[in-house]
Amino acid sequence: MGHHRGARLNEQLRREITEIVRQQLRDPRIGMVTVTDVRVTADLDFARVFVTTLEDPARREETLTGLRAAAAYIRGELGHRLHIRHIPELRFQVDESLEHARRIEALLAEVRKTEQPAPPAVSGEGAAGEPAADDDPGD
Repeated sequence: MGHHRGARLNEQLRREITEIVRQQLRDPRIGMVTVTDVRVTADLDFARVFVTTLEDPARREETLTGLRAAAAYIRGELGHRLHIRHIPELRFQVDESLEHARRIEALLAEVRKTEQPAPPAVSGEGAAGEPAADDDPGD
């Protein structure tokens, strides 16, 4: 499968899955979910569906369980909507990239806070506050 065709299919699946989850699923376990990415394997057998939610980790796991339970239904709906021979098996997983980015930002902010700029050098003094080598104190 060509790169562009694969990217188009990934994006089309992401849009359709988002619409199905928002408009047709009534499972109380599924909270507010954002489908961030879909990656289909080259043989079109599987699609990893990355999702994020703003809920706590326990509720997030419950949402993931609900989505996994609805995967066959979503796949069937995709079969009605898309004109492709084979609809891949859907595998839902939490998209950790946003959490990872937040963690990196927090670490960078901590480093910036602990780093203090070096005081400006006063002319006539060396690095340790001693007279510079070219200064002659006996002038």
